[in-house]
Amino acid sequence: MIKITPLKNGPYKVEIENGNFTIERDGKEEKINKNVIYLCRCGGSKNKPFCDGTHSKINFQADEVHIKSSE
Repeated sequence: MIKITPLKNGPYKVEIENGNFTIERDGKEEKINKNVIYLCRCGGSKNKPFCDGTHSKINFQADEVHIKSSE
């Protein structure tokens, strides 16, 4: 199961039970063996698609978002 939580004025927190993410970046697949990753939503990260904390430096403000599965 995957759980996506938008953090207030910050990144998306993405959790997966088995700890196996595959991200495609610059045409290459990256395997990430973690249970939690943080994805940038401010657009300022130097390590996209991952959050590098830039949102706090640029005073990123985001509307509250709720993500629900349609299962």
